[in-house]
Amino acid sequence: MLAGTMSKAILLDPDAFEALAHEKRADETFSEVIKAHFGGKATAADLKRHLLSLRLDAGTLDAIEEQIRSRGESPAPVADV
Repeated sequence: MLAGTMSKAILLDPDAFEALAHEKRADETFSEVIKAHFGGKATAADLKRHLLSLRLDAGTLDAIEEQIRSRGESPAPVADV
């Protein structure tokens, strides 16, 4: 905890704690998880931080590339308006 900050204790039932713990990453505090979900509006900086934290394995990237390639071979029809 940072010097000069206050803390408050809250009671959570086991299901609520598990739900909160499920959302928490190893590099986050529970306070950060709560603020991310219930705090103010998200900013572009928040989005950038989130995107930088995403990790895709090679198999996922290959599947995305294959999906994009297959769309080029069979593009969706354009609706007549």
